[in-house]
Amino acid sequence: MTRDLTLEGQVQQVLNDLLSERLIPFVLNVGKITKETDQYIINFYDSRVRLAVVPLVDGQPLADMVRSAVLARVGKMSGPLTMK
Repeated sequence: MTRDLTLEGQVQQVLNDLLSERLIPFVLNVGKITKETDQYIINFYDSRVRLAVVPLVDGQPLADMVRSAVLARVGKMSGPLTMK
């Protein structure tokens, strides 16, 4: 990840990568990110996925933590996951 990007920019880059790799079926855009003691809560501008909870793991890159959390969250969705 590029260190010059804001936290929101870094997370958005991960989301863009997931979409380009076809690992998520629709565009997700970062809304607000809240940092708590042991996790980030990422709110999205999307009605299908409102948020993802990213547990913070020492020594693990932010990109890996975000990828795992977003893929797990999208994987819990029911119904058809199609591009809009």
